[in-house]
Order: sequence, then C-alpha cells, then structure tokens
Amino acid sequence: MNDNTKRRTGFPILALCFATILFDGYDLVVYGSTLPTLIAYDRWDLDASTAGVIGSAALVGMLLGTLTVGAVTERLGRRRILLGSIAWFSACMLATAAAPNEIVFGALRFLTGIGLGGVVPTCIALTVEFAPRSRRQIANAVMFSGYSVGGVIAAITAIALLPETDFRVLYAIGALPLITLLPLAYRLLPESISYLAAHGRTAEARATAARYGVVYDDVVESTPRDSAAGDGSEHAFVQLFRARWLLSTLLFAGLNFCGLLLVYGLNTWLPQIMRSAGYALGSSLAFLLVLNAGAVLGAIGASFIADRVGIKRVVVACFLLAAVAVFMLALHMPQGVLFGLVALAGLGSVGTQILNGGFCATHYPQHLAPTALAWSLGIGRIGAITGPTLGGLIAARKLGFEVNFYVFAAVAVLGALVAIAVPRHRSPVQATRRQAVTVE
Repeated sequence: MNDNTKRRTGFPILALCFATILFDGYDLVVYGSTLPTLIAYDRWDLDASTAGVIGSAALVGMLLGTLTVGAVTERLGRRRILLGSIAWFSACMLATAAAPNEIVFGALRFLTGIGLGGVVPTCIALTVEFAPRSRRQIANAVMFSGYSVGGVIAAITAIALLPETDFRVLYAIGALPLITLLPLAYRLLPESISYLAAHGRTAEARATAARYGVVYDDVVESTPRDSAAGDGSEHAFVQLFRARWLLSTLLFAGLNFCGLLLVYGLNTWLPQIMRSAGYALGSSLAFLLVLNAGAVLGAIGASFIADRVGIKRVVVACFLLAAVAVFMLALHMPQGVLFGLVALAGLGSVGTQILNGGFCATHYPQHLAPTALAWSLGIGRIGAITGPTLGGLIAARKLGFEVNFYVFAAVAVLGALVAIAVPRHRSPVQATRRQAVTVE
C-alpha cells in the first residue's frame, strides 16, 4: 500500500498546529516575562510608557499579517501560508536576540508579529476542517491551548534563567521552529480540503478527506450557496459583508477585540503589575505561569461543555467569569487566593479567546471560515495593541495597579454582551440535513 492510499487521522495536523501555536504563545508571552528585566536593563532607556509601545509593536505586526493572510489565503492555500509564517517569525526571533538597542528590538518585534499574524487563523481553520464535526470545539481548544502552554514555558524559562542569564537567550529559544517544526510541517502537513475543492481539484480534495477520515460534505458545501451569500465566484471577503453575514462579521470583530485586549493586556503587564503590588520577581512571574496554566485546563474543560450545550453560552459564561476574577484581583487578599483568581482569569481571558476562534470557525460555512477568522482576528488585533499600551499608560500615570484590573474587568463584561448579540446561523449543508431528517 503506497503513501497515497494509507488511511490516516487528523492527529498529525492537530499536533503540528498545536506546536505552531505553542511557539506563537511563547514568542508573545516572552515579552511580558522579560519586561521587568528589560525595564531594569541599564544599557537601554526603557520606561513603562515606551515598554507598552514596544509590547504593542508585535501586535501591530500581527494585525497587518492577519489581514494580509485573509486576503491571500484563497490564492496561496493554507499549507503555504503556515509554512511561510513559521519560517518568518522564527527568523525574526533569532534576529531579536541580537538586537543592539531598544529601537531595533522594537522594530524586530513588529516584524515578528507579521509572521505570527498568519498562524492563528490558519491553524484554527485547519484544525476545525480535519476534526470530526462533533469534536470540533474540543479539537480547537486542545490545539489553541498550545498558546498557553507556550506562555507557561516562557514563564518557567524566565523564572529559571532570569536574572542570572541574559534575556536574549529567551528570545533565541523562539527560533527553534526553524530546525524542529518547519521540516516536520513541510513533510506532514496536507493542503486544505476546502481550498482544493474551491480550485477545482475535487478528486484530490475527496482523496485527502478519505485519507484523513474526514466526511467530505462536512467540509465542502454540496448545495448551492444562497443569493444572500453570493455566488461561488464572489470573493469570500465580499460575502462576509452581505446582509446574511454582516452582523456576525462585525460582532466577531468586536468579540476578538475584547478577548485579545484581555489576553495581551494581562500577559504583558501582569508580572509588572504584581511587582508594583509588592511581589518579588519570582512570585510575579509565577502569576503569569498560573494565568496560562488556568487557560489550558479551563479552556479544554469548557470546550467539552461547548460541544454539548453550544459554544455561545460557554463564551458568555467565561467572559463573565473573567470579569469577576479580574475585578477581585484588585482587592487585598492572601497570596493563595490571588493565585486561584489568576487561574480563573486565565480561563476567562486566554481561555475565552481560544473559544472565540472555535466559535467563529464553526459559525460560518467552511468556504468562508478562514477569511472570517482572518478578518475578525485582524480587527481584534486592535484590542491586542490596546491592551499593552493601556497598561503602559496606567503605569506611567501612576494611577495604581488596581486601575488595570478595573479596566480589564469592564472589557470582559463588554465581551459577554457582544457574544450574547451574535445571531444564530446554519450553513446550507446543515439546513439541508435538517430538512432531510424531517422528511424521513
């Protein structure tokens, strides 16, 4: 039996996407892990406000990278996008480790962000596509939990190596995918089934679906697209702004704005905020570790529930949990209680953003999902940019560490309200199946 006829599962794709997102999380959270050291680094002139701007630089790059990917995915395919993104951000992390000053460092963080911008929407779309329909939320949560695992690794590495080791070592570690992940992805990653079908390579698409145990009609719509969605020749981006999908398109952008503001606001500033509250460097980095550990465990558990009761209800509940937990962090409590609240905040912030990706990917039909993800995550990056900058402004104005938590709690409440407003939609395939069951 040759390689083309072997029956496989989607596990290698899940594992590759998990590893890619792990390095995405590491490369972003490492900045928050090294921030106290960078501010104290006497060879560079970094204050809290400038540090916030540099923290946002990678996220501005991610905004540009994500929107670019949304525009070119239909032309290039998800395989080439992911391989190119891995090579780009890894090379930039290696260059960042050698940055001679804070200006070059900030510029390289921006360039790193461009490469990272293509990772999240592509990994979500591939994971959801190659997962069984009934397990898409949990598959996405397991894959996306790689972000928080990367955050945990960044925090543990910083605790172990700083301040005795130069912070540059932590950035050099982010270049490891060049010699580890990229060769594996090149060898093992297939092209997207929906991309193949959309480009007239139907036989290849069906063969890929069969090889990975995927139901072809779960991925590729077998019924004509309705007039509200536009015909098959219309670009997916245009279809997102037609009447049927317009409200969802705007609301998912708002949902990602709130989720990403919480993720990057907390991951960038939590160690420095806790240092301002009187904790030592090791303890403040431990809070960052707990934040991301809470996100891993909580998001996977929440996704099990989402596959049974519906993703929308779980997203709303997690945003509200974040609001309560983050607000309570501003209160003076024993350290053990604070660690518990930080873990819940991890579920409600990072964990909720993991769920947001699955919510968006399964809300739209597969031919629209990659572009919808890229659009909503791209606009959501404005929230990611705002989070670190906002934390820097609060620190620079000496408003008190509690103000950070009050602001983040308010954003979480807003996220819950936006999630409630997302309308319910069924793709044409789902509608056809429902009618068939009714006829039978």
